[in-house]
Amino acid sequence: MKSFSNINFSKLSLFDSIIAASQAIREDFPANCVLSELKSRIKEAKSYVSSENEPNKQLKKLLELFYMHWNFGGASGIYKLSDVIWIDNVLKTRQGTAVSLGIILLHIAQELKLPLNPVVFPTQLILRADWINEKKWLINPFNGDILDTHTLEVWLKGNISPTAELYENDLYKSESIAVIRKMLDILKSALMEEKKMELALNVTNLLLHIDPNDPYEIRDRGLIYAHLECNHVALTDLIYFVEHCPEDPVSEIIKIQIHSIEQKKIILH
Repeated sequence: MKSFSNINFSKLSLFDSIIAASQAIREDFPANCVLSELKSRIKEAKSYVSSENEPNKQLKKLLELFYMHWNFGGASGIYKLSDVIWIDNVLKTRQGTAVSLGIILLHIAQELKLPLNPVVFPTQLILRADWINEKKWLINPFNGDILDTHTLEVWLKGNISPTAELYENDLYKSESIAVIRKMLDILKSALMEEKKMELALNVTNLLLHIDPNDPYEIRDRGLIYAHLECNHVALTDLIYFVEHCPEDPVSEIIKIQIHSIEQKKIILH
C-alpha cells in the first residue's frame, strides 16, 4: 500500500496518478494486472486504428473499438457505485461511470498520440478533442456519443438550475488534479454510502493531502471518525468546519452532531 505522503500528483500523468491513488486507498489494488491489461488493450487499439492516417478518423475508430467491440459503457441493473469507479473492476466488467470510463479511454488515446483531453463539466466528466481544420468534438464517456451544445445546456438546466447557462469556460480542458479530485469525491461518497468507512477515510486523507485546509473535506473526515466512534478526533474536525464555515447551512446540523458527541463523552465519563 502506497503512502499518501509519497504521491506527488504534479509529477505524474493523470492515469499514473489514479493508479497511485488507488494503491494508497486499497491494499489489494492489483496495479500490475491493471497495467498489463491496458498494455494489451493499447496494442490492440494501435492495430485497429492503423488503417487510418488522420487523427480524427483514428479517434473515430478508437471510439468504435472501445464502445462497440469491447463493449465498455455505463452500468445497468443493481450495482454498487464504488464497483463502477475502481479501475480494476471497470476493466473486468466493462461497466463504469463517466469519470472511470473517461480515464481509461484518455489513457489509451494518449498512448495513440490522439488529442483527447478531460473536461470537468458541472454535471459529469466529458472528453474534448481539438482538430486543426475542424470543429472540436465533445464526447460523452458513457457511450462515445458526440455531444452538441444544446444537449449540454439541457444537462445544466436539468441538473444544476433551470436558469443555468452554458459558458465557453465550462468546456475548457481541465488539469489532471481536477479530474483526480472529481473521481476521489465520487468514490468517497460511494464508500460512505456503502458504510466502507475505513476506505472512505483513506480517500478523505488523500484529498486532504491535495488540499490540507479544505474545511469540507475536514468535515467529511470528522463525520467518518464519528461513525468509527473515534470521538475525540471527530470533534476536532467538526469544530474546525463550524468555525471556518459558520454561514454554511450544514453548520447547524454539524453543531447538533458535535453536541451529541459531547453528550456521549459526558455519559462515558
